[in-house]
Amino acid sequence: MLIARSVRWLIVFTFALPILGHSQSTTPYPAKPIRLIVPFAPGGGTDILARSLGQLLGSSLGQQVIVDNRPGAGGVLGAELTAKSAPDGYTIMMVSSSYSVNPALYKLSFDPIKDLTPISQVASVPFVLVAHPSVPINNLRELIALAKAKPGQLNFASSGLGSSPHLAGEYFNMRAGTQIKHIPYKGGGPAIADVMGGHVQFLFSTVVQGIPHIKSESLKAIAIGSLKRSAALPDVPTIAESGIPGYDVTNWFGILGPRDMPRHIVEKLSTEIAKHLRNPEFMAKLAAEGAEPVGSTPAEFAQLISSEIEKYGRIVKETQIKVD
Repeated sequence: MLIARSVRWLIVFTFALPILGHSQSTTPYPAKPIRLIVPFAPGGGTDILARSLGQLLGSSLGQQVIVDNRPGAGGVLGAELTAKSAPDGYTIMMVSSSYSVNPALYKLSFDPIKDLTPISQVASVPFVLVAHPSVPINNLRELIALAKAKPGQLNFASSGLGSSPHLAGEYFNMRAGTQIKHIPYKGGGPAIADVMGGHVQFLFSTVVQGIPHIKSESLKAIAIGSLKRSAALPDVPTIAESGIPGYDVTNWFGILGPRDMPRHIVEKLSTEIAKHLRNPEFMAKLAAEGAEPVGSTPAEFAQLISSEIEKYGRIVKETQIKVD
C-alpha cells in the first residue's frame, strides 16, 4: 500500500516537473527594476544617452530603469561589475567605444567578447574638437600652427586615460605632428567643465555632450572627428577635410549584459531598444544632439565590437599609449 502510494506520488511529481519548469521559464520579464550601469561619471555623453534611453525603456517595460554610475579605469570597473553580475537581465550596461579600446591598454579580468552579451548598438556619435573661447584660433590649420609654435604648452582634456577621447587626441598629435599634452579626468563631465573654465584649452567631446556648450558659445567648435560632417553642426568641417586626410575616430554607444543571458531576454531588450530608436520624437532628439540612432541586432553589435577592438589596437600600438 505504501509502495503503491509512493509510486503514484512519483508519477504525479514527474509529470509536474515540465509544468513547473515551463512556469519558471515564462515568468514575465521584467518583474523588478533594471540596473543600467554607466561606467563613467555623471554628465558625460554615455550618461546623458543612458538616462534618456533608460526612461523610455522603463515606460515600455513597465519597470524602472535605474542608472548606476560606476566610473574608473576608462570604463573597465563598470564592465567588470557587469560581467560578474547574474545573467538574469536585471543588470545591463551602456558602453561607449572606450570598451573596444580597453583590451589594448589594460590587463582585463574578463574577456570583452566572450564574457559579456551584446544586446544592441544604440547610436553612433562623432567627436567634435572644441576649444575654450579664449584660445586664439578659429580653425584646424590655426590650431596646428599654434601647437607647433608652442610644443608641449597646450593641453587637451579627456574623460580618462585610455578613453576614446584620449585616443582621438593622441591620434591627432601623431597625424598632425603636434605635442598637445593630455590631461585625463574621471569622466566627460569634469573634463568639459575644466575646458569651459579655461583650465584646459581643448577637448575631443562627443557632439551629444558638446553641442549645448557650443550653442551657448561657452566652447567653440573647431572640427568634426568623423569622415562625414555632423548634421547637428553642418557648418563645422571635418578634421579630414581640414588638413589631415583619412582621420576618423567616431564614438558609439551600446547596451551589453553579462554572459549567458537568456536569449528571450536579450531579444526583448534589443527589440525594445530598436523600437524606441525608430520613434520620430526620440530620433529628432538624438539628431538635434548630433547622434545617429542605430538599433542593431545582437549579432551586428557583436561584429562592431570585434572590428573596433582590432582598429583601436592598431592605434594604441602606433601611438605607443601606455596606461600606468
